[in-house]
Amino acid sequence: MTPDYQAFDRLHAKFGEAVSQPAETAGASEHSDRWLRVEAAQIAKVAKFLRDDPDLLFDFLNDLTVVDYLPPADKKLAAAVGDERLEVVYHLSSLTRKHWLTLKLSVPRLVDGSLPEVPSVAKVWKTANWHEREAYDLFGVRFTGHPNLERILCPDDWHGHPMRKDYQSPLEYDGIRGR
Repeated sequence: MTPDYQAFDRLHAKFGEAVSQPAETAGASEHSDRWLRVEAAQIAKVAKFLRDDPDLLFDFLNDLTVVDYLPPADKKLAAAVGDERLEVVYHLSSLTRKHWLTLKLSVPRLVDGSLPEVPSVAKVWKTANWHEREAYDLFGVRFTGHPNLERILCPDDWHGHPMRKDYQSPLEYDGIRGR
């Protein structure tokens, strides 16, 4: 059994429907990018389980990023994108067991006019600290429980989150006129 299927079986046994294996990954070859979907509210618990389970030992977070699914105006293209959402993607490795896993979770782009929130995994993997700060700064995902969630690339007084597809660049910042 490949590590991602083993992880899915163990996660599904512990977390039930909070972890799912999308149909498009179920029949994939062993060299395909297979991934598991996790409910946003459960990500910190799932991360801790993946790190601590002796058969899995996902001891390293390679990367955490966000994908902005904002459907375009073209209706055919919009159908391919689906609902507008932000997707947080976690690429994990087990340096001990020499296997990898990708986790994905979806959150609405805005929740009652506020930025979406996802539990932080910075207490599970220290590498998440800066990855989560970058995702917050550029995409506007708030990681609850993060020890120091503040901007990391943009100035503190910057408005908006520049990697969102609907972001409007300011014409001027701090007295400097843009193009």
